[in-house]
Order: sequence, then structure tokens, then C-alpha cells
Amino acid sequence: MKFVLFYQSLVSDWNHGNAHFLRGVVGELLARGHSVDVYEPAESWSRAHLIAEHGESPLRDFAARFPRLRSRTYDLDRLDLDQALDGAEVAIVHEWNDPLLLRRIGAYRRRTPHLRLLFHDTHHRLITAPEEMARFDLSDVDGVLAFGETLRQRYAQLGVRVWAWHEAADTRVFKPLRAHCQGDLVWIGNWGDDERARELQEFLIEPVHALRLVARVHGVRYPQHALDRLAHAGFDYRGWLPNFRAPEVFARYRVTVHVPRAPYARALRGIPTIRVFEALACGIPLICAPWDDCEGLFRPGEDYLLAHDGADMRRKLRGVLRDAELARALSTQGLRTIRARHTCGHRVDELLRILQTLGFPEGGIAPSQEIAQPVMESAA
Repeated sequence: MKFVLFYQSLVSDWNHGNAHFLRGVVGELLARGHSVDVYEPAESWSRAHLIAEHGESPLRDFAARFPRLRSRTYDLDRLDLDQALDGAEVAIVHEWNDPLLLRRIGAYRRRTPHLRLLFHDTHHRLITAPEEMARFDLSDVDGVLAFGETLRQRYAQLGVRVWAWHEAADTRVFKPLRAHCQGDLVWIGNWGDDERARELQEFLIEPVHALRLVARVHGVRYPQHALDRLAHAGFDYRGWLPNFRAPEVFARYRVTVHVPRAPYARALRGIPTIRVFEALACGIPLICAPWDDCEGLFRPGEDYLLAHDGADMRRKLRGVLRDAELARALSTQGLRTIRARHTCGHRVDELLRILQTLGFPEGGIAPSQEIAQPVMESAA
């Protein structure tokens, strides 16, 4: 089949975690013999910030790491949809697009019966900022891919056909690596707009300071007051990290933590960020600040540990760092669950089954090829 995907950016993951999942899905579709075109706006904020801070070299590094993944930039005022969608059977529009793009593709869909149009939502705005999402005209879409059950239910209340389609780990990239240990804890994540400042202080900064851990942080959008807190607690802050390099960094540390943003912990129950999938896929022990895995994606206590407050986080970090058997069990079980249920191959299986319900034949649906992998490789 021919897929045409419209996303914020394929090449930049600067403050853009959706790029991680998109890359894995595109790679999996290509590996199965499908045709995939990806379009990103020429004025992509993610790409613009990346170039402004780091120049063109990250784009060259991306091309070297993902030689089969290519995107086409476009100006919405000049975009020729007849050309872009020529021969396409499936178009997927991500919610970080201009609503006008969806309206134009919807109009194209009305006169192109063979095309199936899906809207992909991987954010919390439908619940936290519904007036923003009301700008998207869903009347011509064949359905919505929502990245969790809570979001799926909200779309269903709007009378839209919708499926829960969680993010997952690209296990061609995210896997256990061998490397010399450089410290105790690493956290890879962005600070953002202070929406989880309290949680980061309680579940990350204070425990590291209290336990005097050797810790590193990677991420963007850290204001000076956040950098000051990290420095006071003894963190080594290293700034933006290309997502495909995260496995080699995970391999050099003994534990990581997940601190969900407030909208996900409170309003979007059951939806972890992609960082959970990726950390577990790398085999690093994971301890989470409170979130409700109400969809049963994982097994708390086996795949990861759940800390109920800051004191509990300190206890659990101390336990993982002192108990090699516990750390090994978490690493093994978390990795096993990812490979059994949560790879981009599994999500492409789900997508193709969804397309069956929209009239496409079963051909092209094959078991994921991502599960059978070497358990350990050496980090670069």
C-alpha cells in the first residue's frame, strides 16, 4: 500500500517525542514493502529550533543513521495535494498540523473514494484545550488514531470512529547495549513550561541530592531556575540528545525514572509517554512517579517500580542500586514485555488490522520482525 503521512517533523526530535514513534512506524512499513511518503511543514517549529541551536549537523547525522527515512518539506499555501496524494491509499494527518491542512485533505478525500484518511492524536489538548482541537474538521476522516483509551473515549463521545493506538518502542534502535558504567541515574526528558516542576523536584532532583547519586540529565527547554536546581543537586546537565543515541546513554547508567507531565498523570490515565517504552526496551531498570496504568500495558512491580512519593522514590532508588538481583529482574521483565507487546512492529500490525475494517484486504499483514533480536550489543 502507499501511505502518505503529514507530521510536524520526521527529521527533528527537538521537544518532539512524536518523531520517535513516527520513525519506527515508517521504518516498519518500509521493511514490509509498503510505500511511504512523509511531509513536514517547511516552517516546522521542531526543526527550526534544532537548527537554531545546533546547526545543520543533526540533520546530517539523522540521514546517516536512518538512510531510508526521508521527508518532504512543504509550504501549505503552495502544497499540491493532487501530486502529494497521487496513488495514495492511506493518508494520516497528525494533530500538530495546521487545521487548514486537514480541511484540504478532507475535501480531497470526498472526491477520492479509494483513499482512507486518518487523524492521529498524540497529545492532551482534546481534554485540556478542547477549543484548540475544535478547529480540526473531522467530518471527512475515516477515523481517529488516539494514543490511549481515555482519549479514545473522548473522541467517541464526539461521534467519531476512533481506535486506541498507543505509541511504542522502535526496537531496531532501542535495545540493550554493553557499555562501561559512568554513573548511577540518567534522566532523558524536557523541562517544558514548569507543568511538572513540582514533580521533578520531588521525584528526581531531591532523591538524587539526598542519595548523592552520580546523575546526568538530557533534554531541552530548561529555564535558568531549573538549571540552578540541577546544579545544586549535583546533576551533570548535557542538553539535547539525538533520540537515536539514547540507548548508548541508558547503557552507561544503572537506573532511570519516569516523571509524567501533570495532564498525563491526571487527565489522560493509562497513557505513558514514549520514554517509558524506550527505557524498558533498552533494559534499564525504571522507577516511575505516580501514573495509573489502567489499560494494563505493563505489570507494575515487575516491569517497573512505582514510587508513591519522594520518600518512596528514594527508597526504591536505593534498593535498585544496592540489589543487583532486583535490578536484573526489572531489566529482564521490562524488556520481555516490550518485545512481546509494545514494538513499532506490533503497532503496524494494529494499524493494518484497522485498515481491514475500513475495507482493505488482509494482504500485507505479517508478524512483526522486531522481536527476535540479539539480547546485547556494544554501545558505540
